[in-house]
Order: sequence, then C-alpha cells, then structure tokens
Amino acid sequence: MSENRRPRLDTPRDTRRTLVRRPTVDADAFGVFAESFARYMGTAKFLLWMTGFVAAWVVWNVLAPADLRFDEFPFIFLTLMLSLQASYAAPLILLAQNRQEQRDKVVAEQDRQANARAHADMEFLAREVASLRMSVGEVATRDFLRSELRGLLGDIEQLARPDPPEDQGLQDPRPAP
Repeated sequence: MSENRRPRLDTPRDTRRTLVRRPTVDADAFGVFAESFARYMGTAKFLLWMTGFVAAWVVWNVLAPADLRFDEFPFIFLTLMLSLQASYAAPLILLAQNRQEQRDKVVAEQDRQANARAHADMEFLAREVASLRMSVGEVATRDFLRSELRGLLGDIEQLARPDPPEDQGLQDPRPAP
C-alpha cells in the first residue's frame, strides 16, 4: 500500500497542512461589533453625520478652486464611497438581525417552557380544588349542624319536662269545696 491510501475506511485521513495559516475570527466578538455598528447606523446621529459628510463633500467639490477639487460633478468617487459603505453595512445589519433572531428563539423557547410549566401547575391546582370540593361536600356544613343541634335541643327539652299525669286531664279544674 502507498502512504496516501487509508488502510481501512474507518481510519480518518491525515489533515492537509497549508503553508498559509488562515486567520481565526472570534465570531462572538465580530457579532457584537456588527450589532453595535448596526445599532449605531439606525440612529439619527448617524444620519446627521452622513448627511453632513455628503453635504461637505458636494460643497467642497462644487465651490472649491478647480485645482483643489478631487471629485467633479457627477461625484463618481462619492458614489463609490457610499456604495462601499452600503456593501459593508448590509451584511453587518443582516448578521446583527441573525444574532437577534437566535436570541429571540432562545427567549421564545424559554417562554414556551415557562408556559408549559404554568399550564401543568394550573392543571394540578384544578385537580386539587376539585378534590377539595369533593371533600368539603362530605363535611357537615354549619347550617346542617345548627339544624341538627336545634333538633337535639328540642329533644332534650322535651325529655327534661316532667310528663303530666294521665289522670290529671279528667279532674275538675275548679278548686275543691
């Protein structure tokens, strides 16, 4: 077998070694930069600075002496500068939006989990309330106890009264002579 061939299919290949080392980019740091840049580009301050820059460019190249002008009337160089700025701004803004979308997905997932836990808690509490209602249904209420106690009190009072003699009803209620 030659040295470049793999002896087995499950053996990984040797990594290629390059003479030029590729630069490494910290994606998180670059993303933070992109977000801050996109955030700044969305402000009135940026718009005012950009307007001032373009106005100064145009005023200089229209009113300055001919030998000091660096971009004549069609302002080709200005157009190139603005196009260059736009070509870098658009991907940075998209990168910032993608990072925000990822954060929104994480927050939405956390909200979904919190809602699921809250729903499970509500179902548990509903079952507990239902069992309490069933238990309370078996317990004597205050009104029921009062009526039972009144009935017992009436029975006790009736038993506590002496029974009238049976022959007392046949006697003459007038006093004896």
